[in-house]
Amino acid sequence: MTSGSLDRAVVVTGASTGIGRAAVAKAVREGAHVFPSVRKQSDADSLKAEFGEAVTPLLFDVVDEGAVRAGAAQVAAALGNRKLFGLLNNAGIAVAGPLLHLDTDELRKQFEINFFGVHNVTRAFADLLGADKSRTGNPGRIVMISSVGGQNGSPFVGPYSASKFAMEGYSQSLRRELMLYGIDVIVVGPGAIATPIWDKAGESDLSRFSNTDYAPMLKGVENYMLKQGHAGLPASDVGDLVWLCFTAPKPKTRYRILRNEFMDVTMPNLIGPRAVDKVIAKRLGFPKPK
Repeated sequence: MTSGSLDRAVVVTGASTGIGRAAVAKAVREGAHVFPSVRKQSDADSLKAEFGEAVTPLLFDVVDEGAVRAGAAQVAAALGNRKLFGLLNNAGIAVAGPLLHLDTDELRKQFEINFFGVHNVTRAFADLLGADKSRTGNPGRIVMISSVGGQNGSPFVGPYSASKFAMEGYSQSLRRELMLYGIDVIVVGPGAIATPIWDKAGESDLSRFSNTDYAPMLKGVENYMLKQGHAGLPASDVGDLVWLCFTAPKPKTRYRILRNEFMDVTMPNLIGPRAVDKVIAKRLGFPKPK
């Protein structure tokens, strides 16, 4: 496999599996050199085994600002005076459970990775994308992986939805600020995608809420989410869309990628949030909202 062009170099966070790995594969196929970030050496080795000289793995956790900046320095050394073609902020986790029974530290962990981690990475790589005007080439683009949950909060995934809502606002403000440097910011909001995150969700310990009023419906919600996830779109579809975001002459500011856009977006918008509340209440066995 070729080494890939540094003139089209991209950084992808959370590249060990799922959307991140699919984005790496697509970029490599398109002739780019990819700097995929992972937290474990074994994942770095796996990426090298699959993609060879087309990738240079970066070892850092997005919550570790010093490690992220060290990764950016590694990319800067490889690029020379070139600008970075693209940055994909993809790394994230999902904290689940009823909000009234989640400790603040659990929400803090969610935001440390899904929101503050994005900020750490964005700041570290901004100069390479074009905030340093002395670099040659066209300004790069930033793609943010949000979620359908970044515009529509669902029960028992409140921390995740909150972090993605925050990312949506952050991305809009960032896009308008980075116009100064010609750096575009594009949000991708997937629905259910068939990735290993659903296997991890099945391992979550919801039994700790068994003595709460929410206990009767938690298992049903978990089973429903697992079913939706395993029937979700392939991660490669998102990888293809990310590359479009990097390369389209006039990209949109936000893209949705859903298996059933009518049910996920169109219908809720048509009937309104109170009607959606009633549908959710009926599904969960809640008392009917007044």
